[in-house]
Amino acid sequence: MLEELEIRNLGPIRHALLDFAPIRHALLDFAPGMTAITGETGAGKSMLLNAIRLISGASADAGRISAGADETRAQGVFAVPEGSRAAAIADDAGAPEQDGELFLTRSVPAKGRSRAMLNGHSVPRGVLAHVSGELVTIHGQADQLRIASASRQREFLDAYAGDRAALDAYHAAWQALRDMDDKLARLQGQEAQARQRADYLKDAIARIDRVDPQVGEDADLKSKRDRIENAAAIAQGVGGAVAALDSAQMGYDDDGGAGVTQLIDRAVQSLRGIHVGGVFDESADRLEAIGGEIADVVLALTRQVDDGEEGADLDAINERIHDLDELTRRWGPELDDVIAWRRQAGLELEDLDASPEKIDELRRRREQLAQDAVDAAVVLHAARVKAAQELSRTVSGELAELAMSGAGLDIAVTQRFDDAGSVEDAAAALEAHGGDDIAFLFTPFPGSPQLPMGKSASGGELSRLMLAMELASAERHRDDDALPGDSDGRTGMTFIFDEVDAGVGGKAAVELGRRLAQLARTSQVIVVTHLAQVASWADAQFVVSKAASDGEGVSTAVTRADDEDRVREIARMLSGSESETSLDHARELLAQSSLD
Repeated sequence: MLEELEIRNLGPIRHALLDFAPIRHALLDFAPGMTAITGETGAGKSMLLNAIRLISGASADAGRISAGADETRAQGVFAVPEGSRAAAIADDAGAPEQDGELFLTRSVPAKGRSRAMLNGHSVPRGVLAHVSGELVTIHGQADQLRIASASRQREFLDAYAGDRAALDAYHAAWQALRDMDDKLARLQGQEAQARQRADYLKDAIARIDRVDPQVGEDADLKSKRDRIENAAAIAQGVGGAVAALDSAQMGYDDDGGAGVTQLIDRAVQSLRGIHVGGVFDESADRLEAIGGEIADVVLALTRQVDDGEEGADLDAINERIHDLDELTRRWGPELDDVIAWRRQAGLELEDLDASPEKIDELRRRREQLAQDAVDAAVVLHAARVKAAQELSRTVSGELAELAMSGAGLDIAVTQRFDDAGSVEDAAAALEAHGGDDIAFLFTPFPGSPQLPMGKSASGGELSRLMLAMELASAERHRDDDALPGDSDGRTGMTFIFDEVDAGVGGKAAVELGRRLAQLARTSQVIVVTHLAQVASWADAQFVVSKAASDGEGVSTAVTRADDEDRVREIARMLSGSESETSLDHARELLAQSSLD
């Protein structure tokens, strides 16, 4: 929802007959519901739409900068619900929403390039367009041609149908078919390269498998080799150490010299023989503990001598280490890397297997995927046909209430592969969004031929047609499209209507205002209007007028009309004056313009 719009130094569109003045500064605080923008012809109401178009990523024109200013600037503040698509787009662009709000800003200097900003971050103009596309829909003469494109009509119909399951199922089936086509094309188009790569992987895998390396094996083998190569020195050193610590372990008798263990035993016995206790027993205990530690060391060293490493085959160990080193030089640097590469190479080899048998298998799978995609397209087609019939009927009924009696909308949904001779032919007709050609055909009056939408209606008629379409969509999704936490059940979209009242008057104008107010129950609606019968239905009203000269010339002012100010503006719109009669009529019209 648009909460605030600020405009600075926005100049007018040049017009040969009308004398527009620039907006030096305007700050509009919008609220939920319906807002009317009114004012005298030529006051510059269209500049408000131009400001919104600017923050929506439209092309910038330095010629619209007011005279004497360095730049024009527009900023819109939008409230967005958590998890909305607009918030997600902003987050992806590195400009996440702040306290549930998005700030869309555009500045156009007199010289140089325009600048687009999102939440204070500079972004490409296309990002603003992407974000604003989720927030604002403008229905004005300059914006209506977008709905004339087949893609926009398809998107509107799919949104109206609301059959997300059918769309998702088709997208998944179509993408699986595309992926298989890409895989087959890659195998067939690069068969020679694939064979070479497959041969290399097969040879490499076979070589690694012959060696069959184990995690940490190279480090264990090198440690073992070091022990074997130094076996004599190890035996001599360990023998001397053990003899010094415990002569009995080396087969010496008492006369051959006592080791540390024996000497400690003698010292313990001497201390125990005192039979006094105290420090002597404590010292004996400590010596016994030391003796136990030394005995453990002797045992560990003796085992090293008894391991018999010198009997191992040093040549076999060196050969194994050489084989492992060869693997790490090619696919390392560590043995763990070799093992990981072997595992990944096996997976890649499966994809590169371009044997005739493999390709035949993929082709059979591709036939099934093609059938799945065609079946999903048929389901999606049925959902679209049903939605098209309902939308056409509802919109045509709404048009009758909008001073367009006899006008109608027909939506043609044509399946491209109706006459396909095979599943393959049908699958070839599919595109990313299905197998349907969708056309919105408008009949402006009875007896008129059906013509493509956008080429068969005036600006006012097309605006009312779009209003009828938005009303139909809002009514269909009144319950499921409400935003979480919004007690009014409003959606996050802001609809802006310009020229919707062209060629309308009297009772039809009242009904037009009623329909806009009805749409405002589920969405924010901003309407630029000349008709009091339309403006009276609004929840808020802004008046665009020429202000007195401020030393820089005449400028355009935008003010909110409340209470008696609004009554006077409605009276002016009704009769061009503020007589007591017109004021009474204005009060009566405001009182009657309520959906309750």
